[in-house]
Amino acid sequence: MTDASTTRMEGDTFVISKRFAAPRATVYAAWTEAEQLQRWFGPKGFTMPRCSLDLRVGGTFLYGLQAPDGSMLWGKWVFRDITPPERIVVISSFSDEQGGVTKHPMAPEWPLRTLSTTTFEEDVGRTIVTVRWQPYEPTDLERRTFIEGFQSMTGGWGGTFERLDADLAQP
Repeated sequence: MTDASTTRMEGDTFVISKRFAAPRATVYAAWTEAEQLQRWFGPKGFTMPRCSLDLRVGGTFLYGLQAPDGSMLWGKWVFRDITPPERIVVISSFSDEQGGVTKHPMAPEWPLRTLSTTTFEEDVGRTIVTVRWQPYEPTDLERRTFIEGFQSMTGGWGGTFERLDADLAQP
């Protein structure tokens, strides 16, 4: 695997992988500590001025992403499995500021909830991160909308991984 992101669809599952030039414990911490997530998580051009993290099975990560135009976009993860430093499984959704599940603000046909499994594989002092993302209990329309969003997901996750890469490179 090169250090560039690779993406593919496996049925209705979006898969993105990237090798990062950092040890697995360091990369895992970047995904599980609020102050680190605030520095890099989200599309290019967005910041995360607000978040709360309760890292335990059943706990949540509630975050507010601020777009370049100043608008806020809220999201929420509910942790289903946490296996340090190997894997994190979450149900992901758009939300309101209080953590209530909401529809995608710009794509109402997007799945209400998605299942995301992130794995961290050691690779001789580096770490291969793979995100497997799929609709969770979708309607047929939500499943189709998700599959049709491959290019958008590739761009969004690719930019997010670039931000993580840059953050990990900081001293």
